[in-house]
Amino acid sequence: MRGTLAQVRSYERSVQLLMVNQFTINLGFYMLMPYLAAHLSGTLGMAGWTVGLVLGVRNFSQQGMFLVGGTLADRLGCKPMIVAGCLLRTAGFAALGLVDSLPALLAASAATGLAGALFNPAVRAYLAADSGERRVEAFALFNVFYQAGILLGPLVGMALTGIDFRVTCLVAAGIFALLSVVQIRALPARRADGAKEGRDEGRRGVLAQWRGILANRPFLLFSAAMTGSYVMTFQIYLALPLEVRRLGGEGPFGTGAVALLFAVSGLSTILLQTRVTAWCRARTEPGRALTLGLLTMGAAFVPLLLATAVPVPDGGTARWLLAAVPPVLAALLLAAGTMIAYPFEMDTVVRLSGDRLVATHYGLYNTVCGIGITVGNLLTGAALDAARTAGLPALPWLALLALGLVCASALYGLHRTGRLHPPATKEEPEPATA
Repeated sequence: MRGTLAQVRSYERSVQLLMVNQFTINLGFYMLMPYLAAHLSGTLGMAGWTVGLVLGVRNFSQQGMFLVGGTLADRLGCKPMIVAGCLLRTAGFAALGLVDSLPALLAASAATGLAGALFNPAVRAYLAADSGERRVEAFALFNVFYQAGILLGPLVGMALTGIDFRVTCLVAAGIFALLSVVQIRALPARRADGAKEGRDEGRRGVLAQWRGILANRPFLLFSAAMTGSYVMTFQIYLALPLEVRRLGGEGPFGTGAVALLFAVSGLSTILLQTRVTAWCRARTEPGRALTLGLLTMGAAFVPLLLATAVPVPDGGTARWLLAAVPPVLAALLLAAGTMIAYPFEMDTVVRLSGDRLVATHYGLYNTVCGIGITVGNLLTGAALDAARTAGLPALPWLALLALGLVCASALYGLHRTGRLHPPATKEEPEPATA
């Protein structure tokens, strides 16, 4: 950790602040969101469909508005969008703890989602701009802070929710309020679209800019190929906990084993991310690193696939080991694949944008991946149901392994054909001056 902190201190103040901001953003978010469904269904007594509606509105408002958030960041600057997102989430989180009517809850949920759409593309574009040539290493460090917030947030939320969920909401809102003040005072106001953006870019219409990005075929192909990585890593929230509970039950063992999945994923990233990135930087090209990352994610489902060939014990230690060890190994390999790919993934988005309208590119990229996650989770859920009905427990793991192989092959093809390199840009002559 000392080496990681020394690396962080080697960057300028704005980059350091963005990393601490992301830790705090995830701390506030994950101390509340894992317990929201239980509050809605338990404390407020809402029906299952209304709980799903409230949670779905948050996800839809975030995924659906990423492109708009990125565009606003490129037009108005990253700092205003980061601050606006934090202020909006302050209001949304406070409202989630104070209101109990469905319309008010839907409005609060939509506000928290829109907040993420405003600051997520802006933070990444700002970080890319201010880290310069050290962009890959900066995103590796960014992922360390990102995962630390995910790891610590639920633990803090558990302690606060034990008192009252309203306390959790108000503390989370207070964190975002404090974060807003810090960023207003300390974060420099800089645009995110980079020095290479043409002088007439700001005068172009939004639709013309979007059409230009949609015409960037390598960027769209890369975005489509990378959706598989998000579908696979999301299984730590979906398929892996379901598998643990299928074999280990809903009791203390199942709960502890699920918690272990998240601990293994978060701690391995915190401890190893910078070393993994340095190793990849020294030995391979970005395109090959991305391919290796997705292959590793696909391989994460091999232990689960092999476990389906083992007869399920009736109980005891053997059953617990079968319920816990393959999913934990899968979580570790998913984390390893993410560690390999993530810094190069974020860097590739910038390179494929030609360092123009970077936040807008991140916004569209997040939207494409968000759609992919939704479709992928529906298909994964269908595969899990089919596996139970047909008695084919290997089916979902085979499908996810195949997804990893297909997406890795697609990325390798993009690398081999040179489509992961920055687009050629025409130099414009400087105007004559008197």
